[in-house]
Amino acid sequence: MLQPKITEVKPVKPFSLLLTYETGEIKLFDVRPYIMGSWFGELGNEAYFQTVRLLPGGTGIEWMNGQDIAPHELYENGILQGK
Repeated sequence: MLQPKITEVKPVKPFSLLLTYETGEIKLFDVRPYIMGSWFGELGNEAYFQTVRLLPGGTGIEWMNGQDIAPHELYENGILQGK
């Protein structure tokens, strides 16, 4: 499934991402299950977690050192937020 492009990513506590899509959908994605091991463990640092950014064209998100989560995973597993 092709997911819509992300127009905004906002880190929120505790270790979640609020994602806004071009469709107007807003989804909350919990990153906590990913925060383990040497690669994703760095996301457990709250200051570092806040550095998440939107990739050009809204095709995904990433952190400063290259950690990312597949865009389809963000969309399919994000919890739709009410308006």
